[in-house]
Amino acid sequence: MSDKREELLDAAETAPVERIARVLAGHALSRNAEGDLTSAARAVDDSWPEYSDAALAVLRTLREPSGRMVAAGDAAIWDRMITAAIEDETISDG
Repeated sequence: MSDKREELLDAAETAPVERIARVLAGHALSRNAEGDLTSAARAVDDSWPEYSDAALAVLRTLREPSGRMVAAGDAAIWDRMITAAIEDETISDG
């Protein structure tokens, strides 16, 4: 299998904004975090779009890597990847 094909297999199928929004919704709704729902999956599915603005704020914050992050990799690539995630207006329907 080619390296590019392997990279694509490791790529997430949903946009970063959606994934972050789902985590934020789960955190707010689930009893395992700050919420009161024993099973929050359906509520997360229904409400994650409400967390999209907060998800974008998280991504904007991550544009500037920490010193440790820069030491671990290429800051220019990181910037391009985060910028692409911010500019990605296609949020998967699931």
